[in-house]
Amino acid sequence: MWFLLGLLALVVCAAFAIIAVLFIRKGLHIWLPEYLRLKLAKKSATEKPVHIMFCFVDHYEPMWENKNNIEKERARVDRWLNDYPKSFGHIKDSDGCYPKHTYFYPEEEYRKEHLDKLQALCEQGFGELEIHLHHEDDTAENLHQTLSRFATTLFDVHGGLSRHPDTGQINYGFIHGNWTLDNSDPHGRYCGVDNELVVLKDSGCYADFTLPCAPNPAQTKKVNSIYYATGCEGQSKNHNSGVDVEVGKKPSGDLMIVQGPLGFNWKKRKFGFMPGIENGDVKRAMPPTTARVDNWISQNVHVKGKPEWIFVKIHTHGTQENDMDTLLGEPTIKMYEYLASKYNDQQNYFMHFVSAREMFNIIKAAEAGETGNPGLYRDYFLPRPENCK
Repeated sequence: MWFLLGLLALVVCAAFAIIAVLFIRKGLHIWLPEYLRLKLAKKSATEKPVHIMFCFVDHYEPMWENKNNIEKERARVDRWLNDYPKSFGHIKDSDGCYPKHTYFYPEEEYRKEHLDKLQALCEQGFGELEIHLHHEDDTAENLHQTLSRFATTLFDVHGGLSRHPDTGQINYGFIHGNWTLDNSDPHGRYCGVDNELVVLKDSGCYADFTLPCAPNPAQTKKVNSIYYATGCEGQSKNHNSGVDVEVGKKPSGDLMIVQGPLGFNWKKRKFGFMPGIENGDVKRAMPPTTARVDNWISQNVHVKGKPEWIFVKIHTHGTQENDMDTLLGEPTIKMYEYLASKYNDQQNYFMHFVSAREMFNIIKAAEAGETGNPGLYRDYFLPRPENCK
């Protein structure tokens, strides 16, 4: 009897030890407390209809794993150019817009011919261009020059991006390579610039779209939020917390952070009982099922005071061969068809396929207290790029 009790206690202790290890390895200690707090405080929209802004951001890296193979790069980009309109040209949202990708293109992988092809997709209404960057051991001065130079190239050569209506500065959205915005890697890798938020702001960044990145340790404790983060000289990961964007309140801090959904995937369990992490990543191993779509929307990311406008930002790495059949084929086609049917009944729900810039503009409209159809505010603050006219 005592032997069995001792054995049971040993098994229970071992189970708790395994869970504790997984808890730390997956970085749950970083973000789970805030996630639970939001869930307990969650208030669903009481006003109908609910408008959903759906944004698909792409870490678009034609050179990944083949930096000296131009033919492979071309094949990757050509497939997007040829297949995207065929796959999604029959689908439209409540405003008559096609599904669109925002192509966050890496500065360090620039080739004019690739951007020319993406520009052609943008001109057809299938997306917009923004800035992605991988860097390491960088300096604030060099980073500012790099970002400003690339923004000018995208604007002057490819008709992308837009100018700030007051200052005339070229503005861009940003995704940080390796998830390490503001030097947030615990070991100091993949960035090197403390107070990077201020450099981004000064070089024309209107918002960051990097997060979420769990289980990566660069994940912030703040989740499922749209907020302003404030930089601090000599300090990293300043976006770990911030002030929520709120209806009727003035902007604060240095940079807007637009997060995608983060939660748990109970359909994809480990060891039969541990739920997987739902971070909005779409690829072959994590196809965009209808259950995932419902999960993303249920995270209820919104501007504080405007719960009937929901913002869903998912992400992918679009040029990886293993994932292209998913991203350009039946799984994603069915995802968009599901969004355009269940969440676009024109009574309870209206669907809006938006670029990162359009999402930012609609967020600013909500902040300013605008009402009605959010699709009217796609160009509310930052005008449409030349290649999207």
